[in-house]
Amino acid sequence: MFIFTRFSIALVLLVGGIALGRDVVQGQQPGGSPSAVNGKAMFDTYCTSCHGKEGKGDGPAAPALKTKPADLTGLSARNGGTFPNDKVRRFIEGREAVAGHGTREMPIWGGLFAGLDRDSDMARIRIANLADYLKTIQR
Repeated sequence: MFIFTRFSIALVLLVGGIALGRDVVQGQQPGGSPSAVNGKAMFDTYCTSCHGKEGKGDGPAAPALKTKPADLTGLSARNGGTFPNDKVRRFIEGREAVAGHGTREMPIWGGLFAGLDRDSDMARIRIANLADYLKTIQR
């Protein structure tokens, strides 16, 4: 009986670990929030309602905003051909505002990301991976 119990526990942990690994690869962590390692999944969850699926500022919530959401595919073009990685990270975190926007309508994700994980460094990892994803959609 004791051996069967150990085997059963090991099997449950193995199957659960495989499912957890699949969720992380597919972009979700247990509980439904996007995985910290999947920038695209975070973009799809937190950004598409305003910025649109392709990041062009044409999401379904965009018409309701006073200021049109930025076309995130042109960040490099608007920065002399270089992706402004540090500025993007600061903006996502809430440490930088865009002067031309007046008030800041975009949610500050740094606080939300910090609350998703017990590890405080995970918020920085989420922000870095989201910024890295934005770099991949530059035209």
